Amino acid sequence: MYNISKIRGDFPILSRTVYGKPLVYLDNGATTQKPRCVVESITDEYYSVNANVHRGVHFLSQQATNLHEASRETVRKFINARSTSEIVFTRGTTESINLVASTFADSQMQAGDEVIVSVMEHHSNIVSWQLQAARKGIVLKVIPMNDRGELLLDEYEKLFSPRTRIVSVTHVSNVLGTINPVDRLIEIAHAHGVPILIDGAQSIPHLPVDVQALDADFYVFSGHKVYGPTGIGVLYGKESWLEKLPPYQGGGEMIKNVSFEKTTFNELPFKFEAGTPDYIGSTALAKALDYVSAIGMKNIEAYEHELTVYAMQRLKEIPGMRIFGEAEQKSSVISFLVGDIHHFDMGTLLDRLGIAVRTGHHCAEPLMHRLGIEGTVRASFALYNTKEEIDQLVAGIGRVAKMFL
Repeated sequence: MYNISKIRGDFPILSRTVYGKPLVYLDNGATTQKPRCVVESITDEYYSVNANVHRGVHFLSQQATNLHEASRETVRKFINARSTSEIVFTRGTTESINLVASTFADSQMQAGDEVIVSVMEHHSNIVSWQLQAARKGIVLKVIPMNDRGELLLDEYEKLFSPRTRIVSVTHVSNVLGTINPVDRLIEIAHAHGVPILIDGAQSIPHLPVDVQALDADFYVFSGHKVYGPTGIGVLYGKESWLEKLPPYQGGGEMIKNVSFEKTTFNELPFKFEAGTPDYIGSTALAKALDYVSAIGMKNIEAYEHELTVYAMQRLKEIPGMRIFGEAEQKSSVISFLVGDIHHFDMGTLLDRLGIAVRTGHHCAEPLMHRLGIEGTVRASFALYNTKEEIDQLVAGIGRVAKMFL
């Protein structure tokens, strides 16, 4: 049984009010709220175990190190990586993508070589590669989509050439909610002898992910999207690829030996973890992954799918409603506009009713250009949202719409 009352009780912020109204939090695509166990783990570690990891012979340092490395194992199990050597802690999805883009371009690409991305990418998976394009002269090629928000696989195949070196695409669109067929995208890339990076920022909280079953070369995600703290994220990379890539940053931890003549680098994954890691954040991230694992990712997926289907049905009852993204495979993100009401006006007025949604281009301006709009209102759902909250959203939109008649 999916015990929504118990789940909501684990998130104290959901009981607060905004402008005297009960909070309806529908901005989960930007960040999720945190269960009590995650916040308590941060407090507990600072108060009882705090010491720098990997560096000390004293008890606290070794205890903190054990917690940090146990967290790496928790991540490994959660995405079914082959080894903890393939789990690199970063500050989040953005840093993970930048790490791969920078080191891959440095070591594997020359001027004129190509990277394939899609039209629905977040800016972090566009600008990271554009920086390398400006620096090294590499070329970006873009997978188009149809009007339902589904990538065109036939066109994707046509983009490959002898100069294609890597593909970098999102698992789930943060605007459209489209669940891309990443298994097929990976299969096609590998058929051309090309590795692929999957941006899992919007998929990890909603779908079971098995990186070995997918055969992904790189998979990245952020802790704060999956009920963990901000400032911690994960880069999964096949060991064979991580061994080929040079370090991203220099400093402590990522070295074996240093002299003024030569430095030798540490083994994986520490080669990519320069400086003091966020060992408090890694423990809290592990708590968050344990939390969703206890509920069951398949249970979460089924519950959120039910919410999304219900929300799509209810929103379409509103006169003038335009929904962007109606892919057959869709996750719990709905972007919309109502008539000629500006997305910012809609979001601002919904906020006065206690309803938190996101407005704007959602760090996906090229996708907005493809859709022919400046921005949308985005409602994104999580494991603690309810149909009653969706009803409140629909009622709120109707109330705002009447103001513009």
